Amino acid sequence: MLKRILIIFINRNREFYRDKSGFGWNILFPFFVIVGFSLIFSQDSRKEYKVGVINSGDIRKEISVQYQEFRKSKFIEFIEFESQESGISRLLHHRIDLLIDPAEGKYWKSSTSPKSFMTEKLLISSSEEIKTGFIPESVNGREIPYIEWLFPGVLAMNMMFSALFGVGYSVVRDRKNGVLKRFSVTPLTPFEFLTAQILSRMFVILLTTGTVYTACILIYGFENRGSYISLLIIFMLGSFSMVSLALIIASRSSSEEFAGGILNLLSWPMMLLSEVWFSMEGARPWVIKFSKLLPLTHITSGIRQVMNDGATLYEIRSQIFVLFIMSVIFLSAGSALFRWQKND
Repeated sequence: MLKRILIIFINRNREFYRDKSGFGWNILFPFFVIVGFSLIFSQDSRKEYKVGVINSGDIRKEISVQYQEFRKSKFIEFIEFESQESGISRLLHHRIDLLIDPAEGKYWKSSTSPKSFMTEKLLISSSEEIKTGFIPESVNGREIPYIEWLFPGVLAMNMMFSALFGVGYSVVRDRKNGVLKRFSVTPLTPFEFLTAQILSRMFVILLTTGTVYTACILIYGFENRGSYISLLIIFMLGSFSMVSLALIIASRSSSEEFAGGILNLLSWPMMLLSEVWFSMEGARPWVIKFSKLLPLTHITSGIRQVMNDGATLYEIRSQIFVLFIMSVIFLSAGSALFRWQKND
């Protein structure tokens, strides 16, 4: 039995390595995402608000101080316009958040844009003497940059795509091409075949994830504040759960188009609701509850807690437990539904 599993395992790995475009994309895609976001969301280049400025003459003396203070505001990009009409057109289409005319001492805002409301408050406050009973205090502790917060999510997302589409498409393609039909008349059992599929894809995921992780650590200096053993365990369990989920989709289908549609239907909600790109804080309660049903949520949370917060295995025990239960359920369902041929 072990010999047959090893043969399938080796053949699957060879199939992946020979597909140089797929192999390269699994490594380069997450790296490109990190590079892109590091450029977009760096402290010096990140701009949250856009303010249009009309060049219609000299700045009025009575508002010059306010205007200069407003120009010093962080995270605001100022865009010059030659006419009021062109600026208002951009404002109406939410291309800018506020439009000001320093020469006339006027400004225009959008009544439907939250960013326009906040930008207006920044403009008004730049001319007022702040009087408040609150006393500002410094925040103790290390602030985590957004790109460092994003990094675990990108790793988890890459694991998801590699597992779902790697296993899903390969098994469906083999069934469609009659490869699985030939396997059915050999001593190879479904259990041995599925075990080899899981081990092979887990090996590929860990290899590519480790390569991306090492490259980003060396280039950007990201820190893993937790144990590498804890990180490896959450990586292994996360990839196991995703591969098991992919086997459910690939268990009977012989249509690559149908399998692709189902895989996209699974991957997009996970990518949007699993805190890969942004926090779910403040979302509707039912959305948060639904996100807890997605394995990527627990993978991302576990990796992020270990890397960013230095969490131990005990501290991420809930993520480990949920991923283990999900893996068992997915694998059991995939094994029960699996057929060598479509009409078995």
